[in-house]
Amino acid sequence: MRKIHYPLIVSDFDGTLVSDGGSISAENKRAITEYVAGGGAFAISTGRMPSGIISRAKELGLSGLVSCCQGAVILDIDTKEIVLEGQIPLDVTVSVCEKMEKMGLHIHVYDLWEYYSNMDDELLQYYEKTVGSKAVLVLDKPISQFVKDKGICAYKILAMVQPEDNQRVLETLAKENFDGCCLTRSADILVEVVNTRFSKGTAVEFLAKHYGVPVEKTVTVGDQLNDVPMIDAAGLGIAVSNADNGLKSKADYVCEYSNEESAIAEIIRKFGFYNE
Repeated sequence: MRKIHYPLIVSDFDGTLVSDGGSISAENKRAITEYVAGGGAFAISTGRMPSGIISRAKELGLSGLVSCCQGAVILDIDTKEIVLEGQIPLDVTVSVCEKMEKMGLHIHVYDLWEYYSNMDDELLQYYEKTVGSKAVLVLDKPISQFVKDKGICAYKILAMVQPEDNQRVLETLAKENFDGCCLTRSADILVEVVNTRFSKGTAVEFLAKHYGVPVEKTVTVGDQLNDVPMIDAAGLGIAVSNADNGLKSKADYVCEYSNEESAIAEIIRKFGFYNE
């Protein structure tokens, strides 16, 4: 049996492990199965909420922990027990929503098992199809008022934008300096607000401790700017070939393969095991 080199690999999901069409290649599945059978721990860290990733993790035959909502939720795949969570305070959740409303943005507010949208449009339909989770529509009142009425302390707040507007929206919202929050981009159509104390980087540190692996012996793989914290935290941070250039500049290694070319399988072959 081949000897494990890096005993923990943490991978982003969309744009990294899964194809743009939403499928996980047989090659990726086979490589992950072989790696776990050989003694490695493989974990997913995603911006998706739990309901959008648990079934996909099970599709890979994974058990153990999965990180959701940019590291703000970590839970057990099988039992759904929450082992770590970090929300945005109610007053800040409301303030973020109010600012996004003034900008006329398409907003998603994430509770633990549901998310709420203030628009029902083609962008929402595309998003729902991608993540496999339907939004609860809030069309009869401002979503900021809905949040206030329901007392929702969001795990994250997301704005759906056109790709050409992404940087402008991100920079405009960043100027607001929402208390205890930071902004990131998880796709060219997504700008996200999260609790600054939780990120994919803190998730890697938590997962490494949970699995008893020194953080310097972890590999992380991603494609977008929201993956920078986990690239920075890991012993070996990798960007897939289709990654944002900002992430590539931070990575220790840029894989020659993309999410459409089973990049994860190649990374497992190259770094998961010692090459004998």
